[in-house]
Amino acid sequence: MKKSLTFIILLFVVLMASGCETWQGAKKDTANGAQWSKDKVNDGAKYIEKKTN
Repeated sequence: MKKSLTFIILLFVVLMASGCETWQGAKKDTANGAQWSKDKVNDGAKYIEKKTN
C-alpha cells in the first residue's frame, strides 16, 4: 500500500512539473503566434512569387 501511494504521489509531482513547463511554453508560443503566422504567410508568398517569375 505504501509503495503504491508513493508511486502515485511521485507521478503526480512529475505531471505537475511537466505541466507547468508546458504551460509556460504554450503561453510564450501563443503570445507571438500572430506574428509567426504573418511571417510564414509572407515567406510562402515570396516563394510562390519567385517560382512564378
